[in-house]
Amino acid sequence: MAAATLVAVELLAGEGVRLRPWAPGDEGALAREANHREVWRNLKDRFPHPYGPVDAVVWIAMAGAIEPSPHLCIEVDGAVVGGIGWDRGQDVFARTGEVGYWLGPSHWGKGVATRALVAFTAHVLESTDVVRLEAGVFAWNAASARVLEKAGYHLESRQRSAVCKDGQVTDRLLYVRLR
Repeated sequence: MAAATLVAVELLAGEGVRLRPWAPGDEGALAREANHREVWRNLKDRFPHPYGPVDAVVWIAMAGAIEPSPHLCIEVDGAVVGGIGWDRGQDVFARTGEVGYWLGPSHWGKGVATRALVAFTAHVLESTDVVRLEAGVFAWNAASARVLEKAGYHLESRQRSAVCKDGQVTDRLLYVRLR
């Protein structure tokens, strides 16, 4: 088994989907794809809205400063369409990671997120000492729950009234994938 961190990599996820490190030059496409209320509404508040060019510059610099970066760009046929990444847990949770992903709305419903998540999950589990990946989904986001299920994640719990997003309190569904 490899070291505890993910190696910088390019992954082919099938049907024109590629995962690669964020790079200078991605800022315009990143800001364009991320600047949708529908994207922001399904993510943690640390993901800004509106998402502008300065946000894209800051993100790409931050992602590039981590070596190797656990945050990758999702491309379809050479175009930036979203992002995927993971954060390692701390202390006694160091063998658990939290995975997250997003796509610009024009790419929803095409299987892109599922292909990206399948490839990314396999890579993290094969390339690190992580034994558990988790993903939290707001209860209203049935499409993301379905992506996780198709990628082999299982619903472990419903955390009632666990999140407040966009002025609304809702449940958080916790999906898990074990090594």
